[in-house]
Amino acid sequence: MTQKCSTLGMTPSFGFGDRTGLATPGHVAAMKRCGAGMAAIFPQQSIREMTRTQRTPAGVMSDAMNAAADAGWTDVIGADADHLKVNQDVDITAAAGFTFFTIDPSDDVDQQADDYDEATLKAKFSEGRDDAPWYDQYLGSTIKLSTGSVIELDEAACMRAAVKYGKAISRALRLGDYIRTVNEKAGNDYEIELSVDETDQPTTLAEHFIIADQCLKGGMKLVSLAPRFIGDFEKGVDFKGDLAALETSLADHAAIAETLGPYKLSLHSGSDKVSMYASLARATKGKFHVKTAGTSYLEALRVVARHDPKSFREIVDFSRGRYEIDKATYHVSATLADAPETSEADDETLESEYLEMWKDVPVGKGFTKPGRQILHCTFGSVLTDAKFGKIVHDCLKSHPETYIEVLDDHFGRHLDALRSGM
Repeated sequence: MTQKCSTLGMTPSFGFGDRTGLATPGHVAAMKRCGAGMAAIFPQQSIREMTRTQRTPAGVMSDAMNAAADAGWTDVIGADADHLKVNQDVDITAAAGFTFFTIDPSDDVDQQADDYDEATLKAKFSEGRDDAPWYDQYLGSTIKLSTGSVIELDEAACMRAAVKYGKAISRALRLGDYIRTVNEKAGNDYEIELSVDETDQPTTLAEHFIIADQCLKGGMKLVSLAPRFIGDFEKGVDFKGDLAALETSLADHAAIAETLGPYKLSLHSGSDKVSMYASLARATKGKFHVKTAGTSYLEALRVVARHDPKSFREIVDFSRGRYEIDKATYHVSATLADAPETSEADDETLESEYLEMWKDVPVGKGFTKPGRQILHCTFGSVLTDAKFGKIVHDCLKSHPETYIEVLDDHFGRHLDALRSGM
C-alpha cells in the first residue's frame, strides 16, 4: 500500500462501505465508468460494523487501498472513519490513516424532544440550561435563506433545539477538538463530518442552523453535515416519500450549508436511494456526500445466489432466524411475512425476492423488494458465523469477476443518477 488517503474538501463525494474486504475492485470499476466529477472514499467502515464483522481499522484500510491500487485506481482516495463516539475510536482510526472523521453524537440526542408539550419542554430546558450556553445568542433572530425560506428562531424553536441537541453539540465539539489534536500532533490533514441523522424526526432548519453554526464557531473543520431529512430512509431500500417536497427541503438545508460554510450535505443510509439522487445533486449544486455500506454486502450475496444457490437458501433461512434480533439497531419496516420462505420459491424467485433492485425499472427510479432488508440487517451474524462467513468469502474469492460485474452495474446506477442532477 503506497498511496495515502487524502482529504476531499468540497468535491462531491461517494463513500463505498465494504463489509467483506473484497468489494473494492467492483467499486473502482463503477467509479471509472460512471464517477466522473466525483471523489471516491473506498476505505469506509463504522466502529459498529468493524465490531460486527470482526475487522480492524488497519485491516479495512489495507484491504481497500491495496485492492484499489491493484485495480489501477490512481486518483485521490478519501477514508471515512464512520460513526465515531469516543476518543478511543479516533485514536485507532487516525493511527490507521483515516482522513474523514464522522462524529456521531446520537447518544446525547433527546429523541423525545419533538413530542414534549410546552410545559414539559420548559421543564426539560430549565433542567439542562447549562447544556445550551448559546441559547440567548439565537433567541429572536430571523434567518432569510437564498431560497426565500425564513427561519424564525423564536422561543419554541430555540428551546426545542436546546433540549434535543444541547448535550449532543457539546459532545460533538469535544470530539472534534480531540480529532484536531490527534491529527495535528501527527502532522496529518483531516476533515470532519457531523451526523445528526439518526433520529426519528427530521432535523428542522432551525436545528440545522444552530448545530452547524455552533460547530463552526467552535473551530470544527466541518466538511459535511448529515441532517435527518424528511421522508423515510430505511436500510436496503429506496427512498420512501414525496420527492418534490424532499427537493424543496434539500434546497433549504443546502442554503444553510452555503451560508454558514460552505460545507457539503451528506446523505447517510444512502444505499439504494437512487430515486432521490438527482434531487440531492440539484439542490446542493453538487456539494454533496453520499454514504453507502450494506448494499455491497447484498451484492455479495447475489454472487452466492448465482454460483451456490443451495448455500444462498441456507443463508436466507439463517438470516430469517436472526432478523427479529438483528434489526433492533436499524430503521426498517420489512417483516418476515413480506418475503417467502425458501420452501416456497425456486432459485430465481428467491434471488429476486431477497435481492432485486432493478428488474424492469429505468436507471434512477425506485424499486426494491423488502427481502433485502432481512438480509441487510443480518450481515454481522452471517459474516461472523463459522460456516456462512466462510461460504460468502470463499464464493467471492472463487468468482471475483461476478462480484466486480454486479457491483459495477449496481453502483453505476447510483453514480449515473447522481450525475444526472449535477
